[in-house]
Amino acid sequence: MKLSDFNFDLPNSLLAERPAPDRDESRLMVLNRKEQTIAHHTFKDVINFFDEGDVMVLNNTKVFPARLFGNKEKTGARIEVFLLRELNQEQRLWDVLVDPARKIRIGNKLYFGPDESLVAEVIDNTTSRGRTLRFLFDGSYTEFRTKLKELGQTPLPKYIKREVEAEDSERYQTIYAKHEGAVAAPTAGLHFSKHLLKRLEIKGIDLAELTLHVGLGTFSPVEVEDLSKHKMDSEELIIDKTAADIVNKALIEKRKICAVGTTVMRGLESSVSSQSTLNPYQGWTHKFIFPPYEFSIANAMITNFHTPKSTLLMMVSAFADPDFIKEAYNEAVKEEYNFYSYGDAMLIL
Repeated sequence: MKLSDFNFDLPNSLLAERPAPDRDESRLMVLNRKEQTIAHHTFKDVINFFDEGDVMVLNNTKVFPARLFGNKEKTGARIEVFLLRELNQEQRLWDVLVDPARKIRIGNKLYFGPDESLVAEVIDNTTSRGRTLRFLFDGSYTEFRTKLKELGQTPLPKYIKREVEAEDSERYQTIYAKHEGAVAAPTAGLHFSKHLLKRLEIKGIDLAELTLHVGLGTFSPVEVEDLSKHKMDSEELIIDKTAADIVNKALIEKRKICAVGTTVMRGLESSVSSQSTLNPYQGWTHKFIFPPYEFSIANAMITNFHTPKSTLLMMVSAFADPDFIKEAYNEAVKEEYNFYSYGDAMLIL
């Protein structure tokens, strides 16, 4: 399949600028692959499609406030710095994106905070937009991370044009987020409320957790028509033995195993044994899933509505069949579902 196969008209009005008033009150489109049916529900109805012993796999990564605004030495030009990943804890080295990129050169210093108490020096130009910064900070590592948090903003996706608001720091985070390291939320998980998780637990649905620290690579545009030539950025993945045991027990018992989000699906498919079971894993993954693809672990999936030509849309199309997804997305546009990070959800059975 080619990049152009995943294009469709998406009105800007359907890009969700804000989350639903209540997490589990988003809309939910339910696709049944066997019956080829499309049904419309509210997200909290998701519980009705699972039984005791079924498993939902969650991504417990936590978003850190990765967007900083600083000023360039001498000129005072305002520069946005987006922290991508920490390269060296001791030396305070980070991979970052800077905007506007053309104004930044190796050796430039950037000052952050009203009192300019945090300084960074550009030490490498890694790509056209990417840079490596060394933060010059005298305090301990803990104090340094506290300072980054204090000055950083919630890294809302660029399509959201409004200013970051106080509620974003809570709503652009799943309620089960534990391990800090993502620069974007695993958005399918944003629909789960404490109340809904409790109801799932009472019904006997098992919850397994993995950690995949979402990087910007998940959202990077595909710029090649031949999908086999696209390279995903690596993201850190941890699947512990407890999670693998829960999933493998459900596989043996032929239960439903639901990947909550494309990040979970990528994580599961990155650590499949030769017997098609799940192995514990600690490392990096750059797995790119597009049609045709044979899935080994999950047989159900919760996901948001994705943008045209995105790797996320390609994965969902591989799971549910490209023609069926095309039909569902036409319906979603017609019924004015909300798309993207703060948008509505889809359950594929």
